[in-house]
Amino acid sequence: MTAALRLHRVSKSFGTVDALRDISLDVEAGDYLTILGPSGSGKSAMLRVIAGFDTIDSGRIEVAGQDVAGTPVHTRGVGFVFQSFALFPHLKVFDNLAFGLRHRQHAPVADEAQVRREVDEALALVGLSGFGGRDIGEISGGQKQRVALARCLVGKPKIVLLDEPLGALDANLRDQMTLELTRIQRQLGSTFLHVTGNEQEALAIGSRVAVLNQGAVVQIDTPRGLFERPTTSQVARLLNCFNNLSGQAGDGRLSGPDFDVPLPADGAPLRGAAVCMVRRDHVQVQDEHAPRAVEGAAHLTGAYVASEYAGSRVLAIFETGHGAHFEVEYHLSHRRPPEFVPGRRYALSWQPADSLAYAG
Repeated sequence: MTAALRLHRVSKSFGTVDALRDISLDVEAGDYLTILGPSGSGKSAMLRVIAGFDTIDSGRIEVAGQDVAGTPVHTRGVGFVFQSFALFPHLKVFDNLAFGLRHRQHAPVADEAQVRREVDEALALVGLSGFGGRDIGEISGGQKQRVALARCLVGKPKIVLLDEPLGALDANLRDQMTLELTRIQRQLGSTFLHVTGNEQEALAIGSRVAVLNQGAVVQIDTPRGLFERPTTSQVARLLNCFNNLSGQAGDGRLSGPDFDVPLPADGAPLRGAAVCMVRRDHVQVQDEHAPRAVEGAAHLTGAYVASEYAGSRVLAIFETGHGAHFEVEYHLSHRRPPEFVPGRRYALSWQPADSLAYAG
């Protein structure tokens, strides 16, 4: 089966900066691939070379099995949704969508009845039926994002590229558009590539997630697989749900200035510099002098600093020494945090099997 999109050893540099380094990636038809990475990791650069805005230095890009190297942007069958919306402010919503149909170089639509039909269908798909006569300045940020998506979809692209499409929206609108994007993609059965620096967004939307770091793909997995088994400590840090302890590994333990904890038994034994990653919601907190309830658990102590309330969860922060912090997450539907006393030391514990360990 031919992939909807294939990148084979694609590289791109801007001067002395390697934006993309030998990237190979297959995206199947109907896949919703989210591309997660920190700022400067190459996420937007990847979308731009796929769209044809920038040329690659080496490698091959195929859309539906066809090499698109040197192919003009408008003939690639790829649609692009910009973070900034990039709408024409002087045109009505209808004319923003109709512009591409009327003026595209390949098979422009001269029949105004067909233009209206296709524009109305695209607006209905994004939940904006009846908005065609509105000025761009009259609609909200979330509605502008929907118009930008409809303008992309009206051209019926084979692949839809979304460059941080929710980045300019507030939290409520982001949540709403997350659901809408998923619904629209499933309804169309189209192939979506969605770039984001937000780990929650990437995990919530994507059927698969590709993680970029320094211009290279470091992991591709399902959201659940990525969350439960990040392949590197860099990926684990990017998920923003782990505590990390750096020290020296040997004989199944990791030692540092203020701790000595057992490492997980699975995987190759580690020696030398290593990192142990512990999920925040897998940590138990007891009084410092309470008896250890579970034999073989990892333990360290920390002084309570403060808690951060975030609606459905609370994050309790402890200082473990030398300015290092350890965070414990309480999901309020599962457990409520005790009343911690600022400055008092507590015992923090977890099962080694619930942690991850990496060399370096």
